[in-house]
Amino acid sequence: MSVWPAWEVQESEGATSWFNVRLAFTDGARVDALAVVADGHVSLEDVRAQPALCLDDLAVLADWIEGPLFEACGVAPEPDEEEPAGGRRARPAWPRGVEGRWLVAQEYRAAQEDGADPVLAVMCATGHSRRKSLRMIAQARDAGFLAPRHARR
Repeated sequence: MSVWPAWEVQESEGATSWFNVRLAFTDGARVDALAVVADGHVSLEDVRAQPALCLDDLAVLADWIEGPLFEACGVAPEPDEEEPAGGRRARPAWPRGVEGRWLVAQEYRAAQEDGADPVLAVMCATGHSRRKSLRMIAQARDAGFLAPRHARR
């Protein structure tokens, strides 16, 4: 993770600092964020991720980068707050093979039953791009976990 200052505003009670944050993963995924540190708290003003983050990952992003951000700006987190669990990934690992295809099918069908976009549901569950998620859905179909997309004549 890389953190570098963007700008700072001095106020009578203290300072508000903005930082650029970049998380790069070995699989090519990347998260760029503009974070604000003020009054001992971290807020995210802008987040761009490739592939897109699901809402669960977005919810834990601030907790995940809080320690390195406080370190970069020389501020200690408030003592009553707990530190996030170590070794947490920004997105969960997705099982490969038959188990992964079965889970993709489960996510796809659950979204269909809820009236939601099944491709988006798979994207959020896996943390992969639309293209990769469509490929995984096709693999689940080929494995027989989902019905064929079109009836053949």
